[in-house]
Amino acid sequence: MEINFLEVYMSIFNAEDSTRSSLDRVRSSTASLVNEEIDHQTDINIHRYKGKSRAEILERIQMLDKEWDIERVLEVNASTLALTGLILGLTKNRKWLFLPGIVLPFLLQHGLQGWCPPLPLLRRLGIRTWGEIDREKYALKIRLEKN
Repeated sequence: MEINFLEVYMSIFNAEDSTRSSLDRVRSSTASLVNEEIDHQTDINIHRYKGKSRAEILERIQMLDKEWDIERVLEVNASTLALTGLILGLTKNRKWLFLPGIVLPFLLQHGLQGWCPPLPLLRRLGIRTWGEIDREKYALKIRLEKN
């Protein structure tokens, strides 16, 4: 009898299929109204550049290349909090070790399920997925080709 370790792993951790994109996982874990607001803002951003010059559109595309997506925001914030808690726990008071003990499981949960407690707040703040940022970027690139 052959054991499929991926199936065992996924059943133990109730993990999602890794072939699903981050865009799908985050969007499916986000309230519909928030997704609609982010999509609407993206549409407004695209429309804003309808009559703009080639240089202005290229500048916006460069800005989009630098925009942090939800994954990066979560990873940087979680690692910063965990590292801060670890350093304070080792140098000041051991109680600070609770901070990485709380933050790191959230990061693991996001990696496995595409959701974690900070996600709804960050999405309400308008932090987009890589795919949502790309949708705006490629719409602007198409606009450049038409000019």
